[in-house]
Amino acid sequence: MSSVVIFGATSAIAQEIARIHASRGDRLFLVARDATNLDALARSLGPRVVGFEAADFNDTRGNGDRVARAVSSLGGIDVAVIAHGWLGDQLESERSFAHAEAVITTNFTSVVSFVIPLVNHLEARGSGSLVVLSSVAGDRGRPRNYTYGAAKGALSTYLQGVRSRLYKTSPSVRIVTIRLGPVDTPMSHDHQKNVLFGEAEAVARSIVRAAERGPEDTYIPWYWNPIMATVRNLPERVFQRFAFLAGR
Repeated sequence: MSSVVIFGATSAIAQEIARIHASRGDRLFLVARDATNLDALARSLGPRVVGFEAADFNDTRGNGDRVARAVSSLGGIDVAVIAHGWLGDQLESERSFAHAEAVITTNFTSVVSFVIPLVNHLEARGSGSLVVLSSVAGDRGRPRNYTYGAAKGALSTYLQGVRSRLYKTSPSVRIVTIRLGPVDTPMSHDHQKNVLFGEAEAVARSIVRAAERGPEDTYIPWYWNPIMATVRNLPERVFQRFAFLAGR
């Protein structure tokens, strides 16, 4: 039985992750922005949930205290999942710095405000996994989502640094970056779907597996690894000629 905290617990993928852990008999502490959906999720999972809390994650100064309350309620954390994010509006982020700042804060700064205390806890504990949902959008700047992508790219780079810092001193602590491809969820409701879109339940199973074993920097669904290897390495002038890559 593991003790698991999930930040962004009411996202479609995080809810599936929570259900998987609950079905295993794990103990859960859930944190999310939407109090109504959070209460419904906690009720549906029953006694496996030892506590839950609604929070504004962009209140970054309070996130350390939120981690501390999760640690206290669970008696220590074995697995931490950070699953919140926000696409924002790319065009609005080009017109308004305030909107761009909100996208960057949600997808990068607020995540780091959780990562620091969680890593410190796992390092002191000497074991455990921190799983953070990043995005394939961070691998290359694309006109349709480069503000969101820049924040996710910064996040992936930050987690690489954390992993390397802990490599020799805390080898039993796993820092897992999930470079997530598009998934059919409410977050992508206005996107035209295609065969590359993942399904939330299958994606959640893959994320839980990644927390336990395999590469600590992984693409989910798996097929985004070869796709993004190609996209990353295209010369910029070539990249810009392909509307499906560099178009709006």
